[in-house]
Amino acid sequence: MALIGLVAACGGEDGGGGTAAEGGGGGDASSYPTESIRMIVPYGAGGPTDLTTRTVGACIEEELGQTVVVENLPGGSGALATTELVAAEPDGYTLSLVTAGTMVLTPLANEVGYTKDDITPVGVMTEVPSVLAVGENSPYATAEDFFAAVEAQPGTVTVGTPGASTPQAIELQRLAEEHGVQVTAVPFNGNAEMTTALLGGNVDAVLINASSDVVQNIESGAFVPLVASPEERLSWLPDTPTFTELGYDGLTLSGSTFGLAGPAGLPDDVVSTLEDTLQTCLDKPEVQQTLGEEYVLEEFAGAEELGGVLDRTQEVYEPILG
Repeated sequence: MALIGLVAACGGEDGGGGTAAEGGGGGDASSYPTESIRMIVPYGAGGPTDLTTRTVGACIEEELGQTVVVENLPGGSGALATTELVAAEPDGYTLSLVTAGTMVLTPLANEVGYTKDDITPVGVMTEVPSVLAVGENSPYATAEDFFAAVEAQPGTVTVGTPGASTPQAIELQRLAEEHGVQVTAVPFNGNAEMTTALLGGNVDAVLINASSDVVQNIESGAFVPLVASPEERLSWLPDTPTFTELGYDGLTLSGSTFGLAGPAGLPDDVVSTLEDTLQTCLDKPEVQQTLGEEYVLEEFAGAEELGGVLDRTQEVYEPILG
């Protein structure tokens, strides 16, 4: 899936030939790891980011033979956790889940003291696409119905988003600016509020991450997906066209890529160890089942690919938010 497009930006390179992190507390990088690893989640407990980090963390602990401690640090649209990450020693003992929201949108929208270049990407853990969905009793049975109504009465159709400065909200802004299709975005605090609003008839549609709760609503018929965010159709939503298919090129960034990263300057040996371990974990059927097979990429995306996601997101969103 080409969800939020991708996520990350290569952080600083190891200046010492990739054998050790200067000033780090973890010893020789070639023997990494020799102590417990801290993995930060920039969001609260219980959500998809928490599940992803804890599932991957447990597998990394098993594979590397060192305790992995997962810590939730919500706040500041990811700024609290990311500030901790970028200030940590680049030795591989402090890692974090990262998204394009935390590493690109938050720094563009606020003075947080860091950018995407202050981290070292390791790899993509999961990608959660977004869908434009309506309720089961909606007058819009298809994407064509929806966009015909929008074009007939610009600005009158309301679409819920998980916040005012989220990828979903910005993609709707791009829909208007780049394609001349004007809806009214209505921000909410996350999927639960959006679901209540849609089912209660308070908004006409939602552009929402297709996490497990949304998939359940789709399967029950409560939600009707009209459009998916990836460039190509989702294998598990084969009848749902993409924005790209419908002629709205470039609108592929509204999903969420959950990546794993360390501070800038992480030694090459450490990155390789973590990257290889992450790939091993994501190949395990039990890990895929816990994360949701539909969210684990068929082809592993490592440090370079995660960096490309963040780079692409910055390229697109900086002119809008910068």
